[in-house]
Amino acid sequence: MRIGIDVMGGDHAPDAILAGCLDAVKLLSADDRLVLIGDESIIREGIVEKGLQGESRLLIEPTTQVIGMAESPVSALREKADSSLVRMGWLGGHRSGEKRCDIIISAGNTGACVASAQMAMRRLPGVIRPGIAVTIPTFFGPIVVCDVGANPEPKPNHLYQYGHMASVYCRKIVGKENPRVALLSFGGEEAKGTPLIKDAAKLMRADSTLNFVGNVEGRDLFDGKTDVVITEGFAGNVVLKLAEGLSTGLFKMIAHEIFEIDPDLAVKFEPVVKSIYKKHDHHEYGGAPLLGANGIFFKCHGSSEARTIVAAVRNSMQYARLGVNAAIIEALAQSQPITEDAA
Repeated sequence: MRIGIDVMGGDHAPDAILAGCLDAVKLLSADDRLVLIGDESIIREGIVEKGLQGESRLLIEPTTQVIGMAESPVSALREKADSSLVRMGWLGGHRSGEKRCDIIISAGNTGACVASAQMAMRRLPGVIRPGIAVTIPTFFGPIVVCDVGANPEPKPNHLYQYGHMASVYCRKIVGKENPRVALLSFGGEEAKGTPLIKDAAKLMRADSTLNFVGNVEGRDLFDGKTDVVITEGFAGNVVLKLAEGLSTGLFKMIAHEIFEIDPDLAVKFEPVVKSIYKKHDHHEYGGAPLLGANGIFFKCHGSSEARTIVAAVRNSMQYARLGVNAAIIEALAQSQPITEDAA
């Protein structure tokens, strides 16, 4: 496989991203390649410092521009054609029948990443609008939430398709044979929800190939009531960031309280706390795939560290090997037909 990584994208780029790329070399087979996209001098310097000069599995795709995290996606893509993020999308897309990278990864500006990937890759057959799916750990096992940022103003049919695509992802990656799919709402009752949620629920309820279990509230995400949660990109992103912040805050609070009560007890509990924290650490889950894109694009958290990138490389390669995109095409072909303008 050829995996293209935007070295310049992210809050801690390029240092943390490049470090993760170089650490990920150990995951590659002899035939795999990591294509490092960004400032050539910075990348070469990092390779030398790591002692990997001459490593045939590392390739450099030099670029001269960087799209910042706060820049307008539309303006940035138009004005910075030689940015690492734009080149990443180009490498992951189809030009003249040639696909240059099998997988692309970035921790950069989300709006620009999604736009770049979609313009270059287009969509899988039958897909109306791609969405980002993320895995969130819970006491009852991981759940998949889609969308978490790609589509803040969806239509009901978009959410309906997210249900199918995220269900496939949950089955293939998480290992749930027949994942329960729910819509995020402000009440579990069928009569509650916005017109968007109510219309999406009608589409899901009418499809016997989808294991739709109705609406869930925010607190239900951690109670084992569903395996897949479908929502629009704005709310999904809020849920994701809230879960991450709450998890980090709780572990800090627990560690602090134990130490305050008994420092010796804190030492004894340290391995347990570290083990639980690792299971709930979003860096361990790597990136989130853009489901529905005609290719494989993993969007990493803006705050990604080196280990986040290593996890993204590992998880994206698994995504490719398990044929998730082919399974999505098959699932949508068996679902009820809908159009772009469907209510």
